[in-house]
Amino acid sequence: MKGMFYGCSSLKELNLNNFNTNNVIYMAYMFGECSSLKELNLNNFNTNKVNDMSSMFRDCSLLTELNRNNFNTNKVKNMKGMFYGCFSLKKLNLNNFNIKKVNNMNDMFYGCSSLTELNLNNFNTNNVTDMNGIFYGCSDELKLKIKSQFKNLKEESF
Repeated sequence: MKGMFYGCSSLKELNLNNFNTNNVIYMAYMFGECSSLKELNLNNFNTNKVNDMSSMFRDCSLLTELNRNNFNTNKVKNMKGMFYGCFSLKKLNLNNFNIKKVNNMNDMFYGCSSLTELNLNNFNTNNVTDMNGIFYGCSDELKLKIKSQFKNLKEESF
């Protein structure tokens, strides 16, 4: 499903309630540049086998609401640019994300300038080797919820 809806810039609605994603490994760029989507409900997505979510929502610039409560990220290794350019997102709770295998979070929230609250309390970044630009272009008003297992942040992260 890599790039499945990539570049569908006129797409305003998408009903994925009956989508079977049980055997999907790659979701990179799946919704990339779907710049007219305002909300997306992915609660029925089975992401148990997915290892690449890089740029999955890249440049979904009108996306204000993202329901992905049932995402299983246990096997994901790449989250580079996952929410890059989602500058209409205001809140994002990723408390249920397990990122223990992730090694690349470069530009993950790059340009999310409307983001005022980001819950990363369960993020364990011990295996992450690249976090450059992870929060670049985010608002100065961004309230980050992080714990001590969030490591490897550098000046280049902001």
